[in-house]
Amino acid sequence: MRWPVPDASRSFADYVRATREGLQRVHAGKPDSERIVAGNAPFEMHPSGDFPCGQAKPYRRGVLLTHGLSDSPYHMRYLADFFRQQGFRVMALLLPGHGTQPGDLLHVQWQAWAATVAGGVQCLAEEVDEVYLAGFSAGAALSLRHAALDERVRGLFLFSPALAIAARARWAKLHRLYSWALPRAAWLHVLPDSDPFKYESFCLNAVAQVHALTHSLPLNGVKVPVFIAASADDATVRAEVTWGFMQQSQAAPRRLVWYATTEVGLPGVEWVQSAVPQRRILSSAHTAVVVPPQDAHYGESGDYVNCLHYVDEGGDHFAACMSTHSAWLGEVLPQYLKYGVLRRLMYNPHYAQMEASMQRFIGELP
Repeated sequence: MRWPVPDASRSFADYVRATREGLQRVHAGKPDSERIVAGNAPFEMHPSGDFPCGQAKPYRRGVLLTHGLSDSPYHMRYLADFFRQQGFRVMALLLPGHGTQPGDLLHVQWQAWAATVAGGVQCLAEEVDEVYLAGFSAGAALSLRHAALDERVRGLFLFSPALAIAARARWAKLHRLYSWALPRAAWLHVLPDSDPFKYESFCLNAVAQVHALTHSLPLNGVKVPVFIAASADDATVRAEVTWGFMQQSQAAPRRLVWYATTEVGLPGVEWVQSAVPQRRILSSAHTAVVVPPQDAHYGESGDYVNCLHYVDEGGDHFAACMSTHSAWLGEVLPQYLKYGVLRRLMYNPHYAQMEASMQRFIGELP
């Protein structure tokens, strides 16, 4: 598939339409293809309610939403609806290489993702006085990078931000020296890919691109208001870098919602106890922050469970994880795996509390 890129020469609706048409061709003939396309397609929303218009444009505020690596716009739907209710014009992107099949990430470059974000900002800036960016994981990194380059950006909302990942990821690109002869060597994991809204198989190029992206980030803080929600127990990104970044960001307002099992008390930090024993939740997780418990797919009673950490082990762990009703939930870290069968947490039991915190943050914006 050739991924369209939004730009100000056409409407964002045209970009959405062109991308949907491409996704429909890719997923044609699959069971439930309409649902698959709807979850993977970019989308837009207009504010509901009586909100002030812009001075010379239709809307005062707008937000561009960017999903994470291997994810899709499905993961941004609840945030989008929240921003719509707060009076924001909403636009949500699909990054190149996503929404189709995992192999489409084998040759993508992070610069193509950045260009898509830049094009989305151009579209949004045509309609709003104040541009805000919101991103999850790698989408948060892309949002931060663009904010450092574009003075039109008035603030950031970052969720499980991929500001730094493991140093060993820099060697992921070496697979190109030999994967032409050993195609399997281009992949970190080849997994069932049963999730229609997120790749489960993971190629090394994708890791290398995110690692390169993180090295372009201004980790000494930014000069615009920042809201961050992150897990101290994140197994995907280096949570301590997120903590350090927030402490260096000086613009007001700034707020860090910090999901952790150990209490912290610092200005600008809202500690949330991530363990919920009565719901068999041991900790929060990278994957959990932006999805509420009521989501029909990833939520508390959803039709998808994440047991991918057991696939490579063999034995009965994967089957037990998929079938049991008494599994623990949390991040896939050794201290939690020792409790027994563990599913990776895919929803945020404190999502409503996070939205309330975001609403207070928005109320403090200049």
